Amino acid sequence: MTNGVPEPERERRAAHERLSTGGLSRWTRACARHPWRVVGTWLGIVALLIVAVGAFGGSLKDEFEIPGSDTQRATDLIESEFAAEQGGVLNLVFAAPEGERLDTPERQAAIEGAIERLRTDEFAPTEDEAGIENVGDPFEDETISDDGRIGYTEAQFDRIIFEEDREAVLAVQNAVREEVEPAGITAEFNGDAEFPPIEQGVQELLGLMAALLVLLIVFRTVVAASVPLVLAITAVLSAFMLLFLLAGLTDINTITPLLVSMIGLGVGIDYSLFIVTRFRQLLHEGLSPEDAAAEAGASAGRAVLFAGATVAISVTGLAFFGLDFVTKLGIGSALGVLTTVLIANSLLLAILRLLGHKIDRLKIPFLRPIDDSEAARERTLVARWGRWVTRHHKPVFVVLLLAGLVLASTSGLVRLGASDQGTQPDEQTARRAYDLLAEGFGPGFNGPIPIVVDVNSDPEAPQRIYDGVSELAGVASAGEPQFNDEETVAIVFVTPDFAPQDEETGVLVDQLREEVVPAATADGDAVAYVSGLNAAFKDIADRIYERLPLFLLYVIGVTFLVLAMAFRSIVISLTAAITTLLSAFIGFGVLTLVIQEGYLMGLTGLDRTGPIETFVPPIAFAILFGLSMDYMVFIMSRIREEHVHGLRTREAVEHGIAAIGRVVVAAAVIMGTVFAAFILTADRISKEFGLLLAVAILTDALVVRMTLVPAFLTWMGEKSWYIPRWLDRLLPNLTIEPPHDGEWREAEPERPVELAGRP
Repeated sequence: MTNGVPEPERERRAAHERLSTGGLSRWTRACARHPWRVVGTWLGIVALLIVAVGAFGGSLKDEFEIPGSDTQRATDLIESEFAAEQGGVLNLVFAAPEGERLDTPERQAAIEGAIERLRTDEFAPTEDEAGIENVGDPFEDETISDDGRIGYTEAQFDRIIFEEDREAVLAVQNAVREEVEPAGITAEFNGDAEFPPIEQGVQELLGLMAALLVLLIVFRTVVAASVPLVLAITAVLSAFMLLFLLAGLTDINTITPLLVSMIGLGVGIDYSLFIVTRFRQLLHEGLSPEDAAAEAGASAGRAVLFAGATVAISVTGLAFFGLDFVTKLGIGSALGVLTTVLIANSLLLAILRLLGHKIDRLKIPFLRPIDDSEAARERTLVARWGRWVTRHHKPVFVVLLLAGLVLASTSGLVRLGASDQGTQPDEQTARRAYDLLAEGFGPGFNGPIPIVVDVNSDPEAPQRIYDGVSELAGVASAGEPQFNDEETVAIVFVTPDFAPQDEETGVLVDQLREEVVPAATADGDAVAYVSGLNAAFKDIADRIYERLPLFLLYVIGVTFLVLAMAFRSIVISLTAAITTLLSAFIGFGVLTLVIQEGYLMGLTGLDRTGPIETFVPPIAFAILFGLSMDYMVFIMSRIREEHVHGLRTREAVEHGIAAIGRVVVAAAVIMGTVFAAFILTADRISKEFGLLLAVAILTDALVVRMTLVPAFLTWMGEKSWYIPRWLDRLLPNLTIEPPHDGEWREAEPERPVELAGRP
């Protein structure tokens, strides 16, 4: 009891004195005052989205364009001059048992029988379904390995194969296996027509189960733990509908849904976790459900808005790379954030208002209920951790900074490129076909390098290129120039000595571009472009390195301004930007050590190292910059709130960590677990995103935000809030701290829940 006022009543009065005002507060109060209207509105929005997707939604297609690059020019030439050869290609790879041959009468008859079956009407193209236009014969084409054990041929479809054509491809594979397996022949398949769809469902379910376990520990009640999961699922489903609407307007890559679910589940649970936690705290401090829901939206919801804004800023920066598919991947992955922010600041508040004190129903047995009072929060392990960090701030800051810089420096080992099918899990037929072709025809056979020659008035140029390539070191073989019907464009296929993803193959691409092609075309007006998978990813990497400074300047600069507006401090804004870079590079470093260098790689389900895909770093950085800023916003908003209400910096840091630290730790564990679950997918790129995001987020939240930044702010003291007067006057007065009128008002009596349709 203080001055004759019981502690619960004192906390209730203090909570009322700090009720927010302003535009956002009016919105959140309207959502809390009319919950059934909000629920009805969202049901209408979802229904409208379902109808719109059915009417206008599109399908996903993998399209990669690199404007202005040699690869793109070569692709455009092939598409315009070799139009008859633009269907998807499925490589049929046959293998006899070890030590045996394919050319025995029985096995040869089986392979030829399979080929004849593919040439029948059973697999002929139709208007609605993809079909085989032509198929070769390994015996006629002499595409049998020297030892006679392995052979291959190509089956060409009538169109480029997308995900909707998957059944037609599987039908071809099943038919071939039916014909050849009785003769003891193994049949495997790869090529651009063989790309298994990215499977979803298992990793999301595992992530949700892990998240539910953490939420039950945090909230100790089933109802409170279920609310963030329901919101996250709703946000992801809404994001999926928006994604397929977007796919009806433009090409969206097939990996985008995985990013949508990964990011959407992570932020959906995290954002709602912060708001639900604040709602329960306010309820326990004596506010009515309506006031608690409105105030939770005005305070924690405001932080959610700023956090979502940082993600949006980061993603829009991807446009600076000038790579359409990278920009769309980023925009698609941000849809989950967009829907989460909208739902969290409207539907979630309405649901919390309707639940009221029922949020504490269905308590978990054997777990002591959480005391959310301020006094209890100061006794928690997280609060003690915050006080320990502030007491030892100097050594903590120095040690963690040095350790972080050492780990981040390993990102300098990264080699951007394209991992080939040889790095995929061996349960995929494309991986097994790759291994057979490499065994029978050499590692470079899986990645021929096409040199596309626009002849113009120099018809001898393709032959000169062929002659120059044939004797080049690192070249296993070269094919004679293949001309189009008009003989205006030719292609020279170069087979390197090394696998497509090997660094030596990249060196060969550079040598072809810088030495062989210029020498062969110097005396004429022919133009030649070195293309292929390795060249394409080198072009992407060059574009990323070229535009990276502009991208970083934009993302860091705009985010700096937003955070400067939010916290009215250039020290905090710079700290946020620099430490986020540190977290990102630590994530890149760990990814490099595992995927490229092979340390602990077995834990990822991969068995072969390879380069990091060139488009993973920019997309991951944009996402990481936004998500790591989330934790900075959530922690600093609470620290600033304490500082605004009169505490000095060290005490504000301690009280802020005590108030929000437990939730930040839980949120980071949830998001990190959701991301880590995607390491279980069969797709290598999904594993890269999952590992990188999980490591970076856990490092950022648990080490950087909960330890390094508090130590630094304690060291800086009141200088932490420095902002030049001219900048303070120039920036809009848009702070993360909700405005207050400073007046105490009696709590309004709790009203019964309104019936749908009533005011």
